[in-house]
Amino acid sequence: MRLADALWTEWKIALRFLADNRLQTLMITLGIAVGSAVIVFITALITGLQANIIERTLGTQSHIRILPPDEANALLPLPRDTALFVLETPRAQRLRSISNWQDVMTGVEAQGEVRAVSPLLSGPALAQRGAARNSVALMGVDPERYQRIIPMQANMVEGRFEVGAGHAVIGRELASDLGLGVGDKLRIDAGGGRAAVLDIAGVFELGVRELDNRYVYVDLRQAQTLLDLPGGVTVLDVTVQRIFGAEAVAQRLGRLTGLKAESWMKTNGQLLNALKSQSMTTQMIRIFVGISVAFGIASVLAVSVVQRTREIGILRAMGSPRGQILRVFLIQGGLLGFIGAGAGALVGWSLVQFFNIFGPKLFSIPVDPALVPVVLVVATVVGVIAAAVPARRAARLDPAVAIRYV
Repeated sequence: MRLADALWTEWKIALRFLADNRLQTLMITLGIAVGSAVIVFITALITGLQANIIERTLGTQSHIRILPPDEANALLPLPRDTALFVLETPRAQRLRSISNWQDVMTGVEAQGEVRAVSPLLSGPALAQRGAARNSVALMGVDPERYQRIIPMQANMVEGRFEVGAGHAVIGRELASDLGLGVGDKLRIDAGGGRAAVLDIAGVFELGVRELDNRYVYVDLRQAQTLLDLPGGVTVLDVTVQRIFGAEAVAQRLGRLTGLKAESWMKTNGQLLNALKSQSMTTQMIRIFVGISVAFGIASVLAVSVVQRTREIGILRAMGSPRGQILRVFLIQGGLLGFIGAGAGALVGWSLVQFFNIFGPKLFSIPVDPALVPVVLVVATVVGVIAAAVPARRAARLDPAVAIRYV
């Protein structure tokens, strides 16, 4: 009971000190609110921007691609103690299947961090309609598995994603160039006398001009026939549970299979550097705003100690222990941080909603439900820490000297 009474007394004194100088309290609270609003808005904005970039980038590709190892030139064995200087031209890479790809796929699927695996056969071909011709990339897929990697049905603008029984799905740019629509015929010539006439079942738009202008999706068996690779696939597309752990998983899959495994983090190095730079910038903004808030609270409470010297001396003379005086100022720091952060978080959340409703609508900014509570907790802790030095100074005041202070 005594402890509860003592704590209530400390809270009343802290609130009284803050209320006696309303303008000073209001100014520092506004300063903390502005800093908290900046942290909430910038954090949500950068998080939303990164999520949008990743979605647009990985919405058109797998997290990991497993391919056959590159072919290399074979050098003849040399006698011992013989040196040979060779000017070597890299060997041209032909279209090759992954050996025992069904077993490899089963082994990859068994890995804990792998979410989905899909076989793919990709090779060059020529799309013809009348006199019009376009160089295309023929994509032979297992539609059910492939849609676990890339949600093609969600990217369809006409028709449906159907690639079996002599059907094909093409990109919007290619459809525009060749004057094609759903139900039209398209001739695919893969060279060597291998050609087929396919019905257009759908038109997709991935948002990447190069892909929308070149990709022609067909059934896996149809692609194997056209590309003269019976029963083969050239790529195993893989998605993982954690996209930023893709490189570590790719390295492990490469060692496990003996094949070449490339993650999106390796093939999109510049994008990854940009994302890291954005995250670092956001972190620096948080740190500097936090430091400015801490200095603001410390300076206000330092002034408060000077202004309240007589009151502190009277409290000490009446028997208040140093610990109680210390806690009064720590409570003030925590209250300033909490109230300022609460107001700032509300303003930051409102700015995010304003951006989502009235902004350019290029992407939506999600607000992490944990962001506001984290800001409140961090600001309160920063407030208490910032109040530590003024609080220690107040607790060390000699009562007799403090009472005589004018």
